Amino acid sequence: MSRSRVLFVCTGNICRSPTADGVARHWIRRLGLEREIEVDSAGTTGYHAGERPDPRTCKAAARRGYDLGKLRARRLAQEDFERFDLLLAMDDGHLAILQDKCPPHLAHKLDRFMAYAREHDETEVPDPYYGGARGFDVVLDLIEDGVRGLLDSLSRR
Repeated sequence: MSRSRVLFVCTGNICRSPTADGVARHWIRRLGLEREIEVDSAGTTGYHAGERPDPRTCKAAARRGYDLGKLRARRLAQEDFERFDLLLAMDDGHLAILQDKCPPHLAHKLDRFMAYAREHDETEVPDPYYGGARGFDVVLDLIEDGVRGLLDSLSRR
């Protein structure tokens, strides 16, 4: 299997995409897939560049055994379209931004993150930023499902 590089994308890279990044890193390590799969995350905006994930995101993730403490927000860069094999959008708005910025010959690399989920029918991971604490747990439920499907898909390539 060749090495797969995956980028998770949300708005500010402080809630949804770093959660996907951290959950995926956890399971990649646990399954011994470090040589086969590389992940990262980015935001469509640079509002939070250099910041740690939202404290509520970190707290919810830690309750499930995921450490997001070393992650730092960054903005999507044009070279990401070349570097990554898959750029996975957390919602339709992010996908539209990716489609707008992506060179046409690389558009096949773009998808919705939830396309890999098996247990949930949602097509988007909702933004928990302006909601209550429960929203961060919902995000984790969706992301754990999507990451399982993604890693299964990549390991079968």
